[in-house]
Amino acid sequence: MKVRVPFIPLRGQTFFPNTIVGFDIGRDKSLKSLDAAMSEDKHLIVATQRDISINAPKEEDIFTTGVEIRVKQVIKRHEEYVRVLAECVNRIRLSAVYDEDDTLYCDYEVLDTISEENYELNVIALVRVLKETYFSYVEMSNSGEAAARALIDGVEDPVELAYTIAGELAVPYDVLQGLLELNSVNELIEQLIETISRENEVLTLTKRINNRVMQNMNKGQREYYLREQLNVIKEELGENDDDSDDEADGWLKKLDELKLDEKVDEKLRKEISKFRKMNMMSPDANVSRTYIETILELPWNKESRVNTNIRKAEKTLNNEHYGLTKVKERIIEQLAVMHLTKGAKGPIICLVGPPGVGKTSIARSIAHATNREFVRMSLGGVRDEAEIRGHRRTYVGAIPGRVINNFIEAGTNNPLFLLDEIDKIGSDFRGDPASALLEVLDPEQNKTFTDHYLEVPFDLSRAMFITTANTTQTIPRALLDRMEVIELSSYIEEEKVHIAENYLIPKQLKEHAIRKSQLSFSESVIRDIINYYTREAGVRNLERAIGSICRKVAKNILTEKKHRYLITSRNLEKYLGKKIFREDLDDLSPQIGVTTGMAWTAVGGVTLEIETIKMPGSGKLILTGQMGDVMKESAQAALGYIRSVASKYDIPDSIFKDNDLQVHIPEGATPKDGPSAGVTMCSALFSTLSGKRVRRDVAMTGEITLRGRILPVGGIKEKVLAAYRQGIRKILLPADNKRDTEEIPLSVRKKLDFVFLETVEDAFKEIILEDEASKKQDKASS
Repeated sequence: MKVRVPFIPLRGQTFFPNTIVGFDIGRDKSLKSLDAAMSEDKHLIVATQRDISINAPKEEDIFTTGVEIRVKQVIKRHEEYVRVLAECVNRIRLSAVYDEDDTLYCDYEVLDTISEENYELNVIALVRVLKETYFSYVEMSNSGEAAARALIDGVEDPVELAYTIAGELAVPYDVLQGLLELNSVNELIEQLIETISRENEVLTLTKRINNRVMQNMNKGQREYYLREQLNVIKEELGENDDDSDDEADGWLKKLDELKLDEKVDEKLRKEISKFRKMNMMSPDANVSRTYIETILELPWNKESRVNTNIRKAEKTLNNEHYGLTKVKERIIEQLAVMHLTKGAKGPIICLVGPPGVGKTSIARSIAHATNREFVRMSLGGVRDEAEIRGHRRTYVGAIPGRVINNFIEAGTNNPLFLLDEIDKIGSDFRGDPASALLEVLDPEQNKTFTDHYLEVPFDLSRAMFITTANTTQTIPRALLDRMEVIELSSYIEEEKVHIAENYLIPKQLKEHAIRKSQLSFSESVIRDIINYYTREAGVRNLERAIGSICRKVAKNILTEKKHRYLITSRNLEKYLGKKIFREDLDDLSPQIGVTTGMAWTAVGGVTLEIETIKMPGSGKLILTGQMGDVMKESAQAALGYIRSVASKYDIPDSIFKDNDLQVHIPEGATPKDGPSAGVTMCSALFSTLSGKRVRRDVAMTGEITLRGRILPVGGIKEKVLAAYRQGIRKILLPADNKRDTEEIPLSVRKKLDFVFLETVEDAFKEIILEDEASKKQDKASS
């Protein structure tokens, strides 16, 4: 007999020895009994109440047979109750239950284990029946057969097996209590088999009733039942009950109004029919909905009324842009053709020029002048073909390509579509976007452009396509062949002054909320900004400089309370800092071995300095300054020509054997290539080898041959304008480039002295100086 052991009464639960159990306790006395047990040896006694409704049971309200448990873990689940995990050790019989300071204790005795030294065959048979009956119960109650087998595998003792199975049954607690009180193995197993069999019959009968009820429900009743369930679920989720049929009917009505091509119409109707049958909660329904809405949003029959009034369009273009005569004339010509032919489609125009000369903005003005919607698609860095043609719907998150999306955004099928930076398009393992663009820009193909996402043709031919680029050299040949190239040259100083006065300054004043009466610029200060702070082909940096001045003036208006500011050459440095560029004619005095060339880049024309020196050596030609292969070959050709005519100019042959020559082009971090520096390098080498000074205030360009002929080169206009911006007024050009000078503005041509060269000797006559200073300088350098 054991006395004064903490005791907890159980409600609706019965435990068996040799099992692990978990239960919740929340009554104050039970919690105190648990605390008492935890403070001692963690052992306590549990027994089941006869009536679960009694909150404070007395001794007569409790079954006398219970179990001794050893507490493994206590988890606080809530402020009002805790979860106890315990191991059931022995079966016990209560002798007394009493209350001490609101803590329940009991006296008890451990009951003998139900066992027999030699189990009869009858017990072995009963165990086999028990297992079969239990597995049937598990199967019908969907409790998990694998877990059930794992639970009883290896349990050999019949009593332990019976207690383990009993602990897993979902039967009333009084039935389980009856099993716990049995003292005979045979009786325990037989009673357990009977209990499980009765549960199996109940489960079988329940299943049969459910099947019969479902069979008796007709189709209409089932549909009504399911729809009611769906409505309740949607109400609980707070979703609106959008009827898919109404949605589909709306699409069909819109489809009837569009009057699409027969194939497109048929495909869309099939998709809508498929949508009706889908579960609205499934992802496929959302994919289908997006696809249908995308097709219906396309501007199949919507188009802007194009303005073909030439006078009005010309006035709009002139008001919004200064210069750009070629582009304006080409657009006016196209409008005239459209007016006469009632809508003929023109070629694709490609505007090529340095940054900042107005390629994108003139395209926007053309859209305004022709009354078209304007959409822009930047191609810089595009490497994935899917960005043009879209993704196929089989991919998760598939969307249409940017071409189709831009048409949807425009809302009309005849917008002005600008493809910006077409020269910077790339390609990689994801495909070649340039090939996809062929279908967009080719007039023979774009009438039936098919996006991978839509899978139906859409007519792009009504749109007016304009592309922009800094150079045509990186545009794929197949694309370039489909476009009409119009070159936009650099602005001259007079044009920049006019643009600044009439466009940039008013724009910046408006953006900074400054009135014209508060800030004014003199014409001379605009020229100073252009020459000393923003030497460039376009006007982008000029606008930034004006914006910088406006910001400083805006601050001064608020801090100094001064309301009138005049920007002049005297106070310009106060707003923009020290001059970035030197005076035009600084350091252009004649020297030996230094010449001034002209080059063309994607950002406009530039002048470049070519330096040559000789030093003791073995006749090597050293080339530095990041020269490309073509430029290196030009240097070798120049040296070869000079050696061939050395005797004519009294240059000793030994100078080639006893000296190394180095040709360098400053700004060595910038790669340079091309044949147009041939005459410039030849002149610099000749000056070094002959010891004669060369004029540096003369700029030249041209490719040379080994016979000394000078061949024509490209980019003449940009090169000449770059030299003009540097203050150079004498230009040497190949004779075959004479026709190209007509593109140079007349106001610039009048200020320049052009000399057209047939041979290298013609260049030497213009720039090589025969004077005493040359001899002195050559003597000093050697």
